[in-house]
Amino acid sequence: MVKCYMSHVKCLYFMNRIAISGLIILLLMILGTIAAILYANGYRFEIGGNGTGNFKFIEGTGLLVATSRPDGARVIVNDHLTTATNNTINLAPGVYEVKIEKDGYVGWKKKIIIKIGFVSEANALLIPTAPKLEAVTTIGISNLIMDATQTVLAYNVASNSATKNGIYSLDMSARPLIFLADTGTQLVNDITVLFSQTKLTFSPNGKQLLATFSNGTNYLLDSRVANQTPQDVTNTMLSVERDWAAQKVTLNKKFFDSLPRKLAQQAVKYFKDPVPAPVGDRILYTASTSGTLNSVVEPQAPSVNSTPEQRNLKSGITYVYDLKEDRNYEIGSGDIRYYWHADGRHLVFAENGHVNVVEFDGGNLTTVYEGNFLNNQVFPWPDGTSIGIISRFSAGVPYNLYRIGLQ
Repeated sequence: MVKCYMSHVKCLYFMNRIAISGLIILLLMILGTIAAILYANGYRFEIGGNGTGNFKFIEGTGLLVATSRPDGARVIVNDHLTTATNNTINLAPGVYEVKIEKDGYVGWKKKIIIKIGFVSEANALLIPTAPKLEAVTTIGISNLIMDATQTVLAYNVASNSATKNGIYSLDMSARPLIFLADTGTQLVNDITVLFSQTKLTFSPNGKQLLATFSNGTNYLLDSRVANQTPQDVTNTMLSVERDWAAQKVTLNKKFFDSLPRKLAQQAVKYFKDPVPAPVGDRILYTASTSGTLNSVVEPQAPSVNSTPEQRNLKSGITYVYDLKEDRNYEIGSGDIRYYWHADGRHLVFAENGHVNVVEFDGGNLTTVYEGNFLNNQVFPWPDGTSIGIISRFSAGVPYNLYRIGLQ
């Protein structure tokens, strides 16, 4: 309580001024909060035209966040140079053609819908117009495969001496990776058994490698280190198959248990061979059966992605489900093997002799390489800097592993 030592009238006047000041401060705080909310939702005040000096309240806008890898690219909106990546632009509601360009790189473009109060994204992975091609191996390889984690390669070598020939593995996530002849770890050689003549298969968890001969003989190997005493499991293959089946069940259970309950119920029914993105909340999968993928969040929140989704699934078609936005996008035929790029926003695949990169929603298909490579096989590097292929420069030399640079 404020003690008043003045006359009664002056005391009332003083207390009224305090009350009015408090109300004014409260009103300003409320107006400031409202203004901040309106500004965040894209509404603006501007001075009226014709020299009137009057203020007017203009229509709300949306935000476009334009990013690229590498950054510093030009952002062109409806054929007008607007800014450079990485930046945020205020735009009136509508449909815009956005291009992101940088000298020495393939251009990127997409039609993007801008909505009042929402943030839309233009995120471009720019591919060099003249990518660098460098050899990872030089000793000659065959039967190259990649494990389910997309971090380890295994291959046969049969173009050198018995001590050099055999089965090798290469950890693509190792640091530093030095490109020298015989790159990789030799798991077994050909001194006693011709392991270079086998078919290779990774276990579901990638820790083991099965080497199978044409006569049905099988050896089980550790996929990461040299095997001093390779294990012949021909007579115990049933046990190996059971163990690998159990591994797959465990991995699938771990994956489905990590999903929200409503999504998990549908994923068990529709998601065949699901592969989570290395970063971000997206899942690459092939539909195991036809049906409708119901929304997990009701009502479904507005999306920052302008690409139409597809929730009517067709058996054998590959899709990407975005957990964050509860959106599902059709990618292509299940006959094509798609791999995640390290950024979790792009997919890498080979088709008809082309090495391609495409966005997770199926947009901005870019061909990286059209040269000679073997069996439509690609092997994305875990750090996102390159894509591996098996190739050679002439018919008289063996095939080797090469990296196509993406930077």
